[in-house]
Amino acid sequence: MTLIFAHRGSAGTHPENTMEAFDEAARVGADGFEIDVQLTSDGQVVVIHDETLDRTTNGKGFVKDFSLKDIQKLKANGKWKMLRRCRVPSLIEVFEWMRGNDLLCNIELKNSVMDYIGLEEKIFELSRKYGYDERIIISSFNHYSLVKCRKLNPAVEVAALYSNRLFMPWSYARSIGAGAIHPNLNAVTDEMILQSLNAGVLVRPYTVNKETSINRLLRIECPALITDFPERAVGIRNTNTKKS
Repeated sequence: MTLIFAHRGSAGTHPENTMEAFDEAARVGADGFEIDVQLTSDGQVVVIHDETLDRTTNGKGFVKDFSLKDIQKLKANGKWKMLRRCRVPSLIEVFEWMRGNDLLCNIELKNSVMDYIGLEEKIFELSRKYGYDERIIISSFNHYSLVKCRKLNPAVEVAALYSNRLFMPWSYARSIGAGAIHPNLNAVTDEMILQSLNAGVLVRPYTVNKETSINRLLRIECPALITDFPERAVGIRNTNTKKS
């Protein structure tokens, strides 16, 4: 069965990377959810996508220049202005929330632009504390970081994010110790997905929002997909399951 991962929570219907978005992903029956993490000025792991606060909050400036306390004073509603105030969560808050469900958590390290020293270590420290080594997946566009993650904690799966077509991506993934690839949907063909699976490399394309694209991946039994609209994807999967 193709697993449904909710991109930044249910980013198509709720403020991204907020507890409200994660609650929605759980409510609609997603199998997992994807989050983005960075470090604050006081060394806390915070869940936010952009390197700056400008787009998703009412603050301005780089995430790295603010403490967790100051960031959490901001309104993190993004374009969803009409909702009650949402805030930027910490990874600890997300891990605490996961105690109440069995969702998988794909943690994307936002360390391709900012070199967050110690980010990998902090995540694994928390994962061990909560016993989540088998519930998390680490992904990043920074593949040096993924190699580091494999050395730090071989028990945790790492997945290579990429946006342009790679030649034999399954071979590349194995060369860096990645058990999966997370390609942009436009960067992977059905044949590439099937060849990757034959090579023992999982594939979870992003960001899969259109019904035709969802059906395409379901048809070839892609291991998972990452979507802004988990309710839509779960509904399509359930409908297809009933037909079969």
